[in-house]
Amino acid sequence: MSATRPRSAAEQAHESIRAGIVDGTYPPGMLLSENDLAAALGVSRTPVRSALARLREDGWVTIYPQRGALVNSLTPRELKDLADARLTLETSGVSRTDASQRQTIADQLERLVDQQRRALQRRRVGDFIELTVKFHSSFVEAGDNTYLIGLNRRLSDRQRQLLHAQQEHLLARAEHLIDEHQQLVGALRHGDVAAFADTLRRHLTETHGPVLGPA
Repeated sequence: MSATRPRSAAEQAHESIRAGIVDGTYPPGMLLSENDLAAALGVSRTPVRSALARLREDGWVTIYPQRGALVNSLTPRELKDLADARLTLETSGVSRTDASQRQTIADQLERLVDQQRRALQRRRVGDFIELTVKFHSSFVEAGDNTYLIGLNRRLSDRQRQLLHAQQEHLLARAEHLIDEHQQLVGALRHGDVAAFADTLRRHLTETHGPVLGPA
């Protein structure tokens, strides 16, 4: 059995910077300096430059020579596409469940909603965001499709970035968001895919803006 290959400095830098973009440490609109990143990570500029190039390829940053890398915001089109993709994935997952699965998953989601309430009471925004991502991912995972689950994992980091960037808006409507989560659980429990899709569409529109078209 071969040993796990150690990660290169460039891979570690990429992972660290990407995590900072996702969790709001490096918010949209922030200009990242190669020198500052290298000093913070304890590496030379070369692996940082390689990491930023990868992040540019994935759409996380825009590189301006001699200036740095600008953390990208999601454009209105990207917000719409993200919302549409999530609507499709989550609704598809729910539609693939049987009655027994729905009850089990609904029970699990009820516990997640309770955890969200506690996180909100304690003003633990990071925990609230992670629970929100886990809540929505549960609908996709319910469909038990490896490829759709993999796609959702990619989208989840965009969702995290969006929620961290919208923390004030998120906290202002957190109680309403929790109520909508409860409605989604109810629709799942009753196997009402149409009601689930309608509720999710409204829910995503409030998070992503009025960008979703008709069903």
